[in-house]
Amino acid sequence: MNAKMEKGAMLMHKYQIGRFLGQGTFAKVYHARNLKSGENVAVKMIDKEKVMKVGLIDMIKREISVMRMIKHPNVVQLHEVMASKTKIYFVMEYVRGGELFDKVAKGRLKEETARKYFQQLIAAVDFCHSRGVYHRDLKPENLLLDEMGNLKVSDFGLSALAESRRQDGLLHTTCGTPAYVAPEVITKRGYDGEKADIWSCGVILFVLLAGYLPFQDANLMQMYRKISRGDFKCPKWFPPEAKKLLSRILDPNPITRISLSKLMENSWFQKDFTQIQIQSQPKPITLDPESEESPRSVFDIIDDQAGSSSQKPKKTENMKPTCLNAFDIISLSPSFDLSGLFDVDTNKKPESRFTTQQPASTIVSKLEEIAMSEHFQVQKKDGMVKLQGNKQGRKGQLAIDAEIFEVTPSFHVVEVKKSSGDTMEYRNFCERELRPSLKDIVWKWEGSEQPR
Repeated sequence: MNAKMEKGAMLMHKYQIGRFLGQGTFAKVYHARNLKSGENVAVKMIDKEKVMKVGLIDMIKREISVMRMIKHPNVVQLHEVMASKTKIYFVMEYVRGGELFDKVAKGRLKEETARKYFQQLIAAVDFCHSRGVYHRDLKPENLLLDEMGNLKVSDFGLSALAESRRQDGLLHTTCGTPAYVAPEVITKRGYDGEKADIWSCGVILFVLLAGYLPFQDANLMQMYRKISRGDFKCPKWFPPEAKKLLSRILDPNPITRISLSKLMENSWFQKDFTQIQIQSQPKPITLDPESEESPRSVFDIIDDQAGSSSQKPKKTENMKPTCLNAFDIISLSPSFDLSGLFDVDTNKKPESRFTTQQPASTIVSKLEEIAMSEHFQVQKKDGMVKLQGNKQGRKGQLAIDAEIFEVTPSFHVVEVKKSSGDTMEYRNFCERELRPSLKDIVWKWEGSEQPR
């Protein structure tokens, strides 16, 4: 199958590909038609080799697992998953009405319309939570509308399952979209997935009724301060009952924030609301017998290396860079430093960072060259390159960690810090050897200890 599917092409002898609908970093989405039933579907084509290189296979598996469990009228349905040696195909419900975001972008909605969408959103989220699934990226862009005007929750790529919680019973991965994220998520201290999703639903309700965000500021740090305090004002046209409900939802304290069960008992929410009873069980998703692979577990197919099912993963796969989300990027930027809001580690070791448009393999090769010329020993694992001074040389006690973060496949941030040894020796090494050796790949240096 080519990188881009042509209109009219056949997929697995089962679907006829239609027009191109859109694309992301690793996937392209097409309209398609089921040749047997005539049903319109959406096909998301994922490049397996690309997602394997950046370590996102587990995220793909999680999305499949989640969508198998969630069979609800207000959630986009996954019909089938197919795979070849190089591609993964999600065959999904085709939702032709577009994003809710497009509707809100034209201005605020009438109270009745906003309430209807909010009711359907909460019904879907409540069902997800009952199955132990937390979305973690709820926003109007991830809410679609069908031809009847009914809301459909989509994009479970950042969702978490109940078993993802640590021993404290909380989730610890910072993710989501900044303007819609709950304040406790930003702190990276752990959070209740249900309460975090409720907060995002509250932001969405405000946007539906107001036509703009409750927490806005040109400076992201100031915006997060507003979020952490729950500092927002409802416009005068908001119904009094909706104002009261929003004050309970957008409570910065997750302990006192309203629960889903209490929210669904609220009088404003209950108006014209009908609870949908769901009884159907998810059916197992397997490969079609006529696909390019034998009909075995779809996860087995996904795990296969691109090009050969018998090919062993290369050792360099351990050097996949860490993927950065919006919060990591913000925290790495001095102008968006959020440390004043939370605890500050005064014992933080000297560090610097640089940005580069080179791939991770080039960054690693450059660091290996430096290590060889300066007689460092090298260890590589999980996006980290460790340089340890040779005990016989002048840098015997100096150890440096260089961690590679991926912002996009073509843009990386590398954080360099001293893990042991003399600080002055580290600074001298950065100034005299590290920066000159990296000048060909560095786009920009930043950080308090950057080489001068």
